[in-house]
Amino acid sequence: MRILDTATWHARQEAHITRAEALTRDHLERRRRNVKHPVFDFLFEYYPVRPAHLRRWHPGHGLALEGHIDMRDYLLIDAPPATAVDVTALWRRRGGAYLYIRDLLRRTNLNPTHFDCFGLHEWAMVYRSDAPRHDLPLRLGAAGSDAVVEKHQIRCTHFDAFRFFTPPARSLNIAVLERADQPEFDQAGCVHATMDVFKWASKLGPLVPGEVLLEAFELAVDARILDMEASPYDCRDYGFGVVAIETPEGKAEYVARQRGLAERGKPLRDRLVAIIDAAEVDTLRT
Repeated sequence: MRILDTATWHARQEAHITRAEALTRDHLERRRRNVKHPVFDFLFEYYPVRPAHLRRWHPGHGLALEGHIDMRDYLLIDAPPATAVDVTALWRRRGGAYLYIRDLLRRTNLNPTHFDCFGLHEWAMVYRSDAPRHDLPLRLGAAGSDAVVEKHQIRCTHFDAFRFFTPPARSLNIAVLERADQPEFDQAGCVHATMDVFKWASKLGPLVPGEVLLEAFELAVDARILDMEASPYDCRDYGFGVVAIETPEGKAEYVARQRGLAERGKPLRDRLVAIIDAAEVDTLRT
């Protein structure tokens, strides 16, 4: 285990806090004024990670901090005095969840990658519905949105998107998805699976370096922007563009951006898998 001297880890901690504050400042200001944001609030409501969690820095597994620091899930190393993650205690409480996360992330990267969904999951969530999930106008209107769904084959592979499909849209998907089958269907091209890298990183808690958690959050932000710009909703009043997936040009733009997100998500999943692998090895040694 490598020990970070006080000056080094203080500098990393301060840099992390500055970066986290920049990423959450607008959200906190809106919350103070009780102003909703139909695009970005999702990242703090659907994912149970508060701005305070993002601000909290951890060195991650394999690094210790010089000195005795009173932190939950950490223990003191006697010689030399340093503080490190208590991997054994964490694994005792959360080991089953860590193994599930590892399997899901690994299989997501190994499963065949698809870039042919065109973000139609959001359209399927408003199909033949008079109660859209977001308080935003539909860019093509209700009838126009329904027509887009009916002209396409819905190819959603992500259960947590599929479960919000309207009842008449569920049978239009290429497969009926179940929670138990998620490791079989999740794949790296899926924008929602890319957003979920942030969720899985947060669930690993202090095993994950703070810098990796923020990288996963930044990726989730970019994935969310594409998700909504390609959706049936009109987000232009909030400063967003339109990816008109009902057109060939819009489809091409969606796939190009989807590929870019997938390329960023894959190494992050690999990093999280490696962290869990190392934590398991350390636990078996004790």
